[in-house]
Amino acid sequence: MGVLRSTHSMEAEVEEMRAALALAPLGRHGAWRSGAAAKREAGAEEGAAPEARTVCVTGGISFVGLAVVDRLLRHGYAVRLALETQEDLDKLREMEMFGENGRDGVWTVMANVMDPESLNQAFNGCVGVFHTSSLIDPGGISGYTKHMAILEARAAEQVVEACVRTESVRKCVFTSSLLACVWRQSYPHHRRRFPAIIDESCWSDESFCRDNKLWFALGKTMAEKAAWRAARGRDLKLVTICPALVTGPGFRRRNSTPSIAYLKGAHAMLAEGLLATADVERVAEAHVRVYEAMSGGGAAGGRYICYDHVVRRGEEFAELQRQLGLPITGVAAASRPGYSDDGDVDGDGRFALCNGKLARLVSSRRRCTYDVYYPASYD
Repeated sequence: MGVLRSTHSMEAEVEEMRAALALAPLGRHGAWRSGAAAKREAGAEEGAAPEARTVCVTGGISFVGLAVVDRLLRHGYAVRLALETQEDLDKLREMEMFGENGRDGVWTVMANVMDPESLNQAFNGCVGVFHTSSLIDPGGISGYTKHMAILEARAAEQVVEACVRTESVRKCVFTSSLLACVWRQSYPHHRRRFPAIIDESCWSDESFCRDNKLWFALGKTMAEKAAWRAARGRDLKLVTICPALVTGPGFRRRNSTPSIAYLKGAHAMLAEGLLATADVERVAEAHVRVYEAMSGGGAAGGRYICYDHVVRRGEEFAELQRQLGLPITGVAAASRPGYSDDGDVDGDGRFALCNGKLARLVSSRRRCTYDVYYPASYD
């Protein structure tokens, strides 16, 4: 499920990751641990380890996963990375030691998201799981395929089932996508005084995604629904984060394939006011904040839309394409009113994204943030 890369590409990627992750010596069973992590394990054997702070992250060296790991470490968690391939482990072996900037407490296990037994072993002893991994195109060109959408849904189900079966796991934060919310079969064709709101209650239409070959959106929608079905009525707290197009330093190299897949149909999203971006650090912080809010009275629950900017003009969209090394007209567009050849928009779109639920969670001073030109009273 990894991407096949040249040696030069892999070396460049490792260089970009050095500042955020570092490698410690190999421990038992092929896992590597920082010095502090080794002490935690030793303490666990003596009954002194802070097990309530141990969590597992799938896809932990992906663009989003790496940011989530870094944020968890800053919040004082011990993190177990579930890696799928030898290539992922090789990258970690080329990095510097953990402990830099005080961020240690990480070790790895090998786990296949399609293998329930390996997932159980990876999750055992952890109280929470962050499922950030997703499938990517080995060719690195098409971005995502229909078959990959089906596999992603199966993987989501397997991960949640493994969480349920693992006695120590109590909570799971699942990384979905804003694309699981915005694509629908039919929209109102009349103009309203204010745009219609798209929030966490909205779901993308799977039939529409199939008909328009929006495979990445289909995969995220199917995967998130599979996760909710698997968790329903079970002894597991589940929340899902639905980030917009994830950007940030190095996203062209570190996240190009998911980004290209996300941008299929982007002209239509742009025209409707639904093309948004989310900085990777904000996405990571949202994961941790939601996880912590799931404790106690269970204040956090359900889905959370995460974004920090809505792309409104064709020039902004063209800049995204340039950053990803795409031809300016190279992203496919679905057929929708408001689309023009240069990717610009006639007006401000018929829809407005709302991340008010997440905003209320992370800040008591902000009631809701509608990213649309509303009067100041809505800010």
